[in-house]
Amino acid sequence: MNHQDVPPKPGTPPTSGPPQVPAGQAPDHGPADGHASAQGPVPAPASVTWSQPQPRAESEPSRKLPARTRRTLWKVLFAVVLLAVIAGLVWLALWLNSSPGSSGDDDAAAGVLETTATPRATPLPLPRDGVQPAEYVLGDCFADFDPEALASRVVACDTGHSAQLVAVFRYPESEDYPGAEALKAKALEACQATRLGPAANEYQLNYQRSFPSSTSWESGDRRVDCYVTAPGGNVINASVLP
Repeated sequence: MNHQDVPPKPGTPPTSGPPQVPAGQAPDHGPADGHASAQGPVPAPASVTWSQPQPRAESEPSRKLPARTRRTLWKVLFAVVLLAVIAGLVWLALWLNSSPGSSGDDDAAAGVLETTATPRATPLPLPRDGVQPAEYVLGDCFADFDPEALASRVVACDTGHSAQLVAVFRYPESEDYPGAEALKAKALEACQATRLGPAANEYQLNYQRSFPSSTSWESGDRRVDCYVTAPGGNVINASVLP
């Protein structure tokens, strides 16, 4: 029987890298030019392994944005926030101005209190007789004053007088008649809100209130008056307002 040379059984299939020689067996090296040795074929080792480094994964591209782009994004974000704040402030201002409970509407609904004398509206010269209550002006001085009289005599405040109008509260035209007790209380509030000048300390004075009846209210009378009066008659010779 002819025997044929059976090629040696290969070792473990190569997995990676160059072959490694088992310990204790020196490897044959070929000539320096890389050709096979002239000594003949070299038997394969019983076990051969290859180690091949795994290919390095390509590094992911950097996700960090350029500095210029980041600055642009911050500027855009700041502008959006600023516009939102401005829009909110504008809306709030419009809402406050359009609210039904604004201060101007409240004053009109609650009435107006006058405690500071304005330039005299009572026609000159003084004294002037027959002045009706609806024509009284804050700061007017009256001789022989009677708060229930239908007319009074207005005199200059540096002449003898017995009363001076120091506060006026005016109800709105749309107000319903609140009743006598409410009117008295409102007149007292007007007197208490009055600030008198130094001349008031020179006289014995009382507060006196005047308010409309239901009949005069129906005719359009909406004012409540507060006077200072001297029980001794026409003894006041100066304005008691500041």
